[in-house]
Amino acid sequence: MVTEVEYQIVDRAPVDEIVALYQAGGWWKESPANRSRVEPMIRGSFCFMIARAPNGQIVAMGRVISDGASDAYIQDVVVLPPYRRQGIGSELIRRLTQYCIEHKIGWIGLLAEPGTPAFYENLGYGVLRGYQAMLYGKRG
Repeated sequence: MVTEVEYQIVDRAPVDEIVALYQAGGWWKESPANRSRVEPMIRGSFCFMIARAPNGQIVAMGRVISDGASDAYIQDVVVLPPYRRQGIGSELIRRLTQYCIEHKIGWIGLLAEPGTPAFYENLGYGVLRGYQAMLYGKRG
């Protein structure tokens, strides 16, 4: 595990570094409109957490979407490829989950990518049986 990584809750971060993380996750489509959404996404998150390497580079992020009173969803958890498999993603999930618990939010969900449920199960999450993830505008 990388112990020298510093975890921070932020309300702003350099757009280019956040875009690099979204690109590393395969979730980014470049456009000026998408770049203009990064800062409001950070500010509008219930919790936006980053992990910084000793050189100051943001090497991971994750965020919680919530009204702060009932349910919460963890999303956009990504670690830059050279920093993966060092426990950073697990620690982000633990810290984001704890943040929700400390704010008295008991229903905490997330969408796991195919092949990753065991990762989340080791962190206390389980499959929500009987439910299907849905996305507006997508078919198939």
